Amino acid sequence: MDTPAPALPPHPTEDVTEHVGYRLKRASAALRTAMDKALREHDLTVPQYSCLELLDQQPGLSNADLARGTFVTRQSANVVLRGLKEAGLITRPATTDQGRALPVHLTPAGKQRLHTARTAVYAIEERMVNAIPGKRLTALLKDLDTMAEALGE
Repeated sequence: MDTPAPALPPHPTEDVTEHVGYRLKRASAALRTAMDKALREHDLTVPQYSCLELLDQQPGLSNADLARGTFVTRQSANVVLRGLKEAGLITRPATTDQGRALPVHLTPAGKQRLHTARTAVYAIEERMVNAIPGKRLTALLKDLDTMAEALGE
């Protein structure tokens, strides 16, 4: 039986911590940790906050739309929406006149909670963005989009 040839890294590295994927995951984990901590003070989770943000921009999204927009499964989105509804932050009808999708909307309390939590989240993003030279931000965003598109997203 032949031993397969070792896989070569996509770019020269000393160890796994120098891989692009590792660095992306490290940055993502740091962002998630900071957001979790900040949002806890507003009685929100990151997926709940993300749903509120999406609904503020696009009222009437369905569970499937929110699942896609927040990078969770439909089942997880249902759990998130149930928590938001129980907290009085969204409305979601039990039935709909058209189709099967149930449109979700922010309540006034949801808008208020979002606006206070947004200040904390934006401060985190500002800290993150200010850590790199401003002239590189546009290129960084483009590069991140290009990488996601290369992977079929």
